[in-house]
Amino acid sequence: MLNTLDIMQAVLLIAIGLIAGVINTLAGGGSNLSLPALMMCGLPADVANATNRVGVLLQSITATKGFYHHKKLEVNSIKNTFWPLLFGGLCGALTASYLEVTLLKPLLLGTMIAVSLWVVLKSDTDAEQKREPKSCYASIGSLLAIFGAGFYGGFVQAGVGFVLIAAFVGMLDYDLLRANAMKVVATVIFTSIALLIFVFRDQVAWLPGLLLGVGSIVGAKVAVQFAVNVKASTLKIMVLIMTIIASVAALLT
Repeated sequence: MLNTLDIMQAVLLIAIGLIAGVINTLAGGGSNLSLPALMMCGLPADVANATNRVGVLLQSITATKGFYHHKKLEVNSIKNTFWPLLFGGLCGALTASYLEVTLLKPLLLGTMIAVSLWVVLKSDTDAEQKREPKSCYASIGSLLAIFGAGFYGGFVQAGVGFVLIAAFVGMLDYDLLRANAMKVVATVIFTSIALLIFVFRDQVAWLPGLLLGVGSIVGAKVAVQFAVNVKASTLKIMVLIMTIIASVAALLT
């Protein structure tokens, strides 16, 4: 396991963590920057996939606290999706611990682009009427969507923000801001169990992970302040921009 880094590698990880924290909080796909950065520092793919969860967990906890402070999170919504996300993350992490993740790249890119375009083009009528979000137990499809998002997040993480936005906006009738807030809570849930699995399997390089986490915390704080003060239409454009950045990063890795 990698325990030493030179100054340039440390600075790179902190800077990438900051950018990834912003991207993941506003939309998703930041792991398409942080994963290659970890591998550039000498980590094999499976260890990079596990180590990346340290920064993701720290940024997600930070963003959750920020959205809760701004009253964009409801306890009932968190309770409603907790178990499907937890079990999905557990199954995904166990799978990732033994299998390669590279097979998911085509699916990842297709999901990211399709979901982003759908969210950008989706009418704001529902949000303007302030409809109450549905329970994930309202239908089998909704339950499977939340479980599947948890599984995907536990398995590979990269791009899961777009999958979560699709589930919360498309299946459960959340507006985009509340979907973003629930997205970071969901990430805390399945990343916590995934990280435990990877720690048990001794696949986490703590020094690179914590350096990534330092930058991620700052990025998440910046992104929450932006998200809660920006117009919904602007946030939609930001989602599309983050998608393009993440897609280019994924194509180059």
